[in-house]
Amino acid sequence: MSILVDEKSRVVVQGITGREGTFHTKQMLAYGTNVVAGVTPGKGGQSVEGVPVFNTVKQAVAEEGADVSCIFVPAPFAADAVMEAAAAGIEVVVCITEGIPVLDMVKVAHFLKDRHCVLIGPNCPGIISPGKTKVGIMPGPIHREGSVGVISRSGTLTYEVVDQLTKAGLGQSTCIGIGGDPIVGTTFVDHLERFQDDPDTECVVLIGEIGGSAEEDAARYVVDTKYPKPILSFIAGRTAPPGRRMGHAGAIISGGQGKAEDKIRALEDAGITVVLNLPELGATVRRILKGD
Repeated sequence: MSILVDEKSRVVVQGITGREGTFHTKQMLAYGTNVVAGVTPGKGGQSVEGVPVFNTVKQAVAEEGADVSCIFVPAPFAADAVMEAAAAGIEVVVCITEGIPVLDMVKVAHFLKDRHCVLIGPNCPGIISPGKTKVGIMPGPIHREGSVGVISRSGTLTYEVVDQLTKAGLGQSTCIGIGGDPIVGTTFVDHLERFQDDPDTECVVLIGEIGGSAEEDAARYVVDTKYPKPILSFIAGRTAPPGRRMGHAGAIISGGQGKAEDKIRALEDAGITVVLNLPELGATVRRILKGD
């Protein structure tokens, strides 16, 4: 089983005629993703890799039944693209775009508040349910079907962890990159709840980093709900100095908040296994699941 997306998902790519949109549409199609439409205003009637292009998401929904969107729209226009998708009835929006202004994301968050739409990202690699579908930029070959759920703030670290899991003989149920910006559409808590309800997910890996309080929020949720499945975590940025942004816009220690040691302490206090040495993560997950 998987969460949010599967082989039945019908994907529309917003920004499909751009360089990144075209390249990753090819990759998604090659993986088996059911890309049914693309959207670029003013280029309706064209096609990319056999995928019909429309001027609006509303048209893509009406003509092709799209229910998931993948956004490769430049940052100045990406917030409008998210809101357009949500207004058209898209249920899952994956926004790959990096550098969306924070104030734009404040508007998006308000717009989505009362709508039945899950936003993944922005500034994320997307979501993949191995063997079923991938929506985003993840390298498909390193994934395999299995029972480990992965939630990450870092795209690159997601790939490293997934590669370790696969080499350890452990597949993944669904892998989600929630994004590294200060304001993102979904959190660790949102997806922990989904994985808890997924009977085919046996354990969850959280890949966190400095900045914000997402990891501490996850720790509180685990305690409050007496989370029934084992959780392992890795926190990036333990040597990062305060006030210096490390890679992601949201990965910064500021106002005394967001330190790696505080996150690690909160997670460990919640009973979560924190792996300090990244290369040991895959083996640690296998030991907990398989008793090796």
